[in-house]
Amino acid sequence: MKRKILAFTAGRSDYDLLSYLFKMLSRDRGIDFQLIVSGAHLSPTHGLTVRHIEKDGIKILDRIETLLDSDTDAGRIKSASLLLQNAIHSVTRFAPDLIIYGGDREEVIIGAMIGGYLKIPTVHFFAGDHDLDGLIDNPVRHAASKLSAYAFASLKEHAERLLAIGQDPKRIFTIGSCALDKFRYEPKIPKKKLFSLLTPDGRIFDRYALVIFHPLMAYEHETIGDFKNMITALRNHGIPAVVNLPNIDPGSRNLIKVMQEFKSSKDLIFVNSLPRNIFVNLYRQAWFQIGNSSSGIVEAASIPLGVINVGRRMEGRRAQGNVMFVDSQLKNIEGAIIKVISKDFSKKHVKGIKNIYGDGQSSARAFRILKNLSLKDFAQFRKDDPLSLRRRI
Repeated sequence: MKRKILAFTAGRSDYDLLSYLFKMLSRDRGIDFQLIVSGAHLSPTHGLTVRHIEKDGIKILDRIETLLDSDTDAGRIKSASLLLQNAIHSVTRFAPDLIIYGGDREEVIIGAMIGGYLKIPTVHFFAGDHDLDGLIDNPVRHAASKLSAYAFASLKEHAERLLAIGQDPKRIFTIGSCALDKFRYEPKIPKKKLFSLLTPDGRIFDRYALVIFHPLMAYEHETIGDFKNMITALRNHGIPAVVNLPNIDPGSRNLIKVMQEFKSSKDLIFVNSLPRNIFVNLYRQAWFQIGNSSSGIVEAASIPLGVINVGRRMEGRRAQGNVMFVDSQLKNIEGAIIKVISKDFSKKHVKGIKNIYGDGQSSARAFRILKNLSLKDFAQFRKDDPLSLRRRI
């Protein structure tokens, strides 16, 4: 009998993190793998990225429209409630043997709750990570891990954090980050062809910055100024940029409006939810990355690439020497740019760096574990006493 596995995905960012694992599960004849697709995947504003899933040939169990036409904290939790209400019936109908999800967004807590109440084993990927930016994402990530039967961590440090919150070490698997697999396997695209896919006017940037910048909850009022300072700093140094549109967090709408004001600029190219192969090659050929994205922390070292993380977002994340953290003052961003493009920085902190988050083969490790994971005693985690586990560590 086939093992039935269901995964939740709500946007291109979380889908790409696990896409290689999803492909492996989908192609295995002994597994019936399907997705519940929601959120930004189904939004034309955010690129209608469900098309990438269709192109990958992965079965979609249900498409659940949850993304409200709002830009508020309340809208985010209302969207989560829509996913909870509607996904219950989808899960019940499919009756999976296992539910998987990854990260720290609303869908992980929804998947964990549904699995828990419907007595279905659950797996949380990218568990145990943590930052200091004060977002709700931290407690959501840790709560999802506690509600899950099994947790997959990227680093030993993340596994230790899971132990600290009372997880049984027998249910923790440290495999590296599945997000890195794309840098190993995606084919290369020559720069001329790459830019022809981005813009029809024949522009090609010899050296460019890749800008990935998102709003930060509770600090949305700083977002516009921070973005403008980044663009001003790049222009002051004559550096063109490819700018990725932000995620769906509160404050993103105003940020997109400001980006629209720069759209006619010849030194800026704006992109939105690009196909995986194009985005990977943009990353590979960039001079450096600037913004506040987790990809700069986790993924850039696999290229390798220097990174400037601007502002409060991502503070406290485990990063390597290729990443510089700076505040959003113009003079400090300019100073960081001068440093990151220097030969000395490249020689000391970028060239030859080994990514601590993994080797680009984590999906294969996860696949083998999921395929052979014993599910008969999954509910044992509900009996775990954090005090008893603490004594055993």
